[in-house]
Amino acid sequence: MLQAPLILQEHSRCADCPIRHRAVCAYCEPAELVKLDAIKSYKTYKAGETIAWAGEPMDVIGSVVSGVATLSRTLADGRRQMVGLLLPSDFIGRPCRPAVAFDVVAASDVTICRFNAPEFEKLVRATPALERRLLDMTLDELDAARDWMLLLGRKTAREKIASLMAILARRDANLTQQTVADGILFSLPLTREAMADYLGLTIETVSRQISALKKAGIIILEDSRHVRVPDFVALLDEAGDDSDGGMVS
Repeated sequence: MLQAPLILQEHSRCADCPIRHRAVCAYCEPAELVKLDAIKSYKTYKAGETIAWAGEPMDVIGSVVSGVATLSRTLADGRRQMVGLLLPSDFIGRPCRPAVAFDVVAASDVTICRFNAPEFEKLVRATPALERRLLDMTLDELDAARDWMLLLGRKTAREKIASLMAILARRDANLTQQTVADGILFSLPLTREAMADYLGLTIETVSRQISALKKAGIIILEDSRHVRVPDFVALLDEAGDDSDGGMVS
């Protein structure tokens, strides 16, 4: 059965949040969550809507609760490169930084748990748990960027598609704690064009490799936006990764 869309109310408590144990507030104690509750709000962006422009001030920062956003940079001559994805629990913006480094665009409908930047920065200074979690998330982001350099530089087209599927499947499974016997079901929020842009492939190559993975039984397309992975280890093998998720050297 496909997952129901996430519905959040303005008064939803941090303790009830579906990304609670992976987001910036993961290390916070109940009393600290109360303080975050007092300064947060939710906003939903439609697919294709710009959340932030590179170089512009960003007075509001926060965590992706649902959906996927892209990070990209456009050169002076109009060439554009997608450089990252923001998935549920990822943080948008940088505390104590005056501007955004990349364009942030909603690839699907995206809901963000937002904080006023000055208020959040003040809370970080007074809350070691927030400061420590921000550091851990920054280091994780650095590791992911290095892994992505390997993917773009050395992996085949099929391995690139399988790697992207594994990233999305793993994140969905971690957030929903799926243990279904028939595999992991996850949303595929990116269009073929966006996947091609992100992976440095053509749209035709993306479609051909998805079809090849489907034919091999590695993935099952439930519909145009949902994919099932019957055997996650088999998907990691196609991605050139270890069964524990690490890159093969």
